[in-house]
Order: sequence, then C-alpha cells, then structure tokens
Amino acid sequence: MPKLIEQLKERGVLHSPAIIRALEEIDRADFLPEELKYAAYEDTALPIAGGQTISQPYTVVFMLEQLHVRPGDIILEVGYGSGWQTALLAHLTGPSGRVYAFEIVPGLCSEGAQNLQKYPHLASRVRTLCMSGQSGYAEAAPFDRIIVAAEVISVPKAWRAQLIINGRMIYPKENALILEVKKPDETFEVTKFPGFVFVPFIEH
Repeated sequence: MPKLIEQLKERGVLHSPAIIRALEEIDRADFLPEELKYAAYEDTALPIAGGQTISQPYTVVFMLEQLHVRPGDIILEVGYGSGWQTALLAHLTGPSGRVYAFEIVPGLCSEGAQNLQKYPHLASRVRTLCMSGQSGYAEAAPFDRIIVAAEVISVPKAWRAQLIINGRMIYPKENALILEVKKPDETFEVTKFPGFVFVPFIEH
C-alpha cells in the first residue's frame, strides 16, 4: 500500500491525514479474491462477485475526500460490495460512529461482511444489511453522511430526507460524481465532478 498511497498523493487526490491513516491500516488485498490479490495495490477497479467491481482506489479516495467524514458520524453506505470502502468509513468515523451498509447482491452481501470480520474493531462499528438501500434506513436516520457506490438514474427522495442539515451526500450519476450538501433551508448545494464510471444501481 505505501507505493499506492504515494501515487495517490502525487496525483493530487489524497490529502487528508485521517484517510492516509485508514489506507495504511486497512489492506485492500484483504477485500479481494485470492486470484486478484496480486493486483491489490494497483490503481484500478477489479472484478468481484455478482458482476460488480471493487472501485479504483483513486475514485474511493476522491469520494472520501469530498465526504469529509468526522469522528462520530453516522453514515449510510449504499452498495458495500467487497467491504473495503466500508472498512475505511468505519475507520474514519471512529469508535463513536456507525456505518449502516447496504448490499443487494446476495453473494457480495455475505462476502463483504466476511471480509470486514478481518478487522473486528471496525466490523463492530458497521451494520451490514443484505437488501436494497433505495429507501435509506429510517430507523437509524438522520445521517451525517451518505455515500453511494452505483450509478443512479435519479436520487431517491429518502436519501435527501434522511440527511442532516449541513450533511454531505456523494453518488455517481451520468458518468460523474455528484456531491450534495444540505443547507439550513433544506435545499441542496450541488457540485458535479465529471469523468467517473460506475456499475449501475440495482433497484428493488
């Protein structure tokens, strides 16, 4: 990982000391099938179960840098896949935070949850749910941060409704990443970052 971390710094995407610490402590190889572990430290997306992918490290770091996770944050993650990003989120939110992570692909649901158990102190901060995250998670709302790992056609109303004031949400849409920040009047400040490709969001 040290070489990959240096590459991400050099590319200008990795700045936060907290994200650097998370990347140093959580080995991406632990979230890949045995036959792909050799490529764990390459800055590329890789195939995982169910026709899905583990995102390119550049993309994951870009999203985390925009999300500004703070210790104690309550996070909704839609599409946890291999569990790597989930572990990073759990590290960033710390012992007092919580990650509610959704995955609709059955094989990935169990695989990602098992991968997280390699880091028991982080897994204890995560609740994995094998179901669609399309409706958010009202019983744990409101959320400080929402992060989505599959390209949506439109944003479900529940996500915006369940985000706190000044909360941040990032999701892929139309080959771009969209950051929404909820303002005190409950409108949203929207920023678009083009040039990102994701697998499509799977609805109910």
